[in-house]
Amino acid sequence: MKKILLSWLLGWALLPATAQKGADHNFEAAKNLDVFNTIYKHLDLMYVDTIDAQQAVVSGIDAMLRSLDPYTVYYPQDKMKDFKFMITGKYGGIGSVISYNQQLKRVIIQEPYENMPAAEVGLKKGDIILAIDDKDMTAKAQDYVSDHLRGDPGTSFILKIKRPSTNKIHKFKITRKAIQTPAVPYYGLQKEGVGYINLSSFTENCSRDVRRAFVEMKQKGMTSLVLDLRNNGGGSEQEAVNIVNMFVPKGILVVSNRGKMERANRDYKTTVEPIDTVMPIVVLVNNNSASASEITAGALQDLDRAVVLGTKTYGKGLVQMTMDMPYNGMLKLTTSKYYIPSGRCIQAINYKQGKANDSEVIPDSLTKTFYTAKGREVRDGGGIQPDVVVQPDSMSNLVYYLAGVRDSNELLLNYELDYIAAHPTIAPAHEFSITDADFEEFKQRVVKAGFKYDRESGRLLKSLVKIAKLEGYYDDAKAEFEQLEKKLQHNLAKDLDFNKEAIKRVISHDIATAYYFQKGGIQNSLIDDKQMSEAVKLLKDQQRYQDVFKVVSR
Repeated sequence: MKKILLSWLLGWALLPATAQKGADHNFEAAKNLDVFNTIYKHLDLMYVDTIDAQQAVVSGIDAMLRSLDPYTVYYPQDKMKDFKFMITGKYGGIGSVISYNQQLKRVIIQEPYENMPAAEVGLKKGDIILAIDDKDMTAKAQDYVSDHLRGDPGTSFILKIKRPSTNKIHKFKITRKAIQTPAVPYYGLQKEGVGYINLSSFTENCSRDVRRAFVEMKQKGMTSLVLDLRNNGGGSEQEAVNIVNMFVPKGILVVSNRGKMERANRDYKTTVEPIDTVMPIVVLVNNNSASASEITAGALQDLDRAVVLGTKTYGKGLVQMTMDMPYNGMLKLTTSKYYIPSGRCIQAINYKQGKANDSEVIPDSLTKTFYTAKGREVRDGGGIQPDVVVQPDSMSNLVYYLAGVRDSNELLLNYELDYIAAHPTIAPAHEFSITDADFEEFKQRVVKAGFKYDRESGRLLKSLVKIAKLEGYYDDAKAEFEQLEKKLQHNLAKDLDFNKEAIKRVISHDIATAYYFQKGGIQNSLIDDKQMSEAVKLLKDQQRYQDVFKVVSR
């Protein structure tokens, strides 16, 4: 009886503190909302200029949400199209990538999508957008032009363009369609029975496309599979589960969500019979593989169903749900963390609440060990660590600048447009490459143009000289520094020759994409894809493949 009485008294003693904490929170919330409301009223009444209510309040909401994490976002009514595109991959438009040309100060057609209005009417890479329904697009920003190209499916407009290869002006009547960017832009059977599926996003029904591609290739003799999730930023959690379900038995836990509210908690299990539980699989990932990509790769790794190859993934272990807001808005809200089959959460960043843009990366020393189905060690925090680490070919500063930094990329674009104009056809995408003579022509153009770029070696040397002067070592090593500076003198022709193969790859990829659309670009990039090559080697060496799943004795 005394124990019961003591427990009751202790519980009673704790109640005021708990209730007080809740009351303090409610008071602070009400107080600050009242302050916000009062400040806005004074601004609206007394500020020297007229306040844009929409802009002012939405800016306040955005600032509040940014103090939490990057994934909690408010979409007012006028941004709902962006939200729906993010979820479904669908929008009403012409089906083309556009870009802003710094040299021309105009927006151009960059990449029409196959079988979409832009391609159907004959728009080509490099076409300069002059007007949309008589609205002049001179010096208009890319977003402005994009907004005018998009619209309700079935609506039509007149697009006026100038084609650089002929200098002729053309007008096209284009009828917008419901455009859906392909979740699987390319799949195909490679050499020696290796199937390849490129999954670019986890939009609605993408698992259906993956299943169709897998079944088709298996019927054609596929004996192993490479699932490419590189640069896939994620999307639907359910679609990730559906894809894992293709390869593991029914009733297996794939991912669990756990949050503050009970309704945010959910366990996702496989619900149907798989289509293949034994075929060897390699999943390609990199630092831009995030969210649903990490669920897919991580679950297949935890269940010892596939080998993950590439570089460590992004590390997004947070889950969002959507909530309808007043006046047709939408709130995407982080409600939970997800945990893959081993029980680990791979969230890499700890966001500090209330401090905008303040976050910390979870150090390796604070990560914990978990175990796969067969007992292999895996760790939480910091993304998915591949079973086989393969670094991609690095891109030098020279190639980086040529490929699209600032206005230097127009040299590359102009050469590609001239090449396309001079070649009505090219070799198949999986074989095409520009010749050494083509490279030499491009090289001469770049040299003649006086192309400039930041050399990493020169930048580091300047930094070292500055540090040496600060620390008092420069005078003693002055001669060596000057000698090194002479050896590192800028020689553009030499630099271009040194990066010849990388430059040829970039140009070949762009041209193949122009002729064969997105899938052609992917096919072309696989010709000398270092990570893909290593994946194929692993799949063809079954002993090595199986050794990956062996438990290292502890």
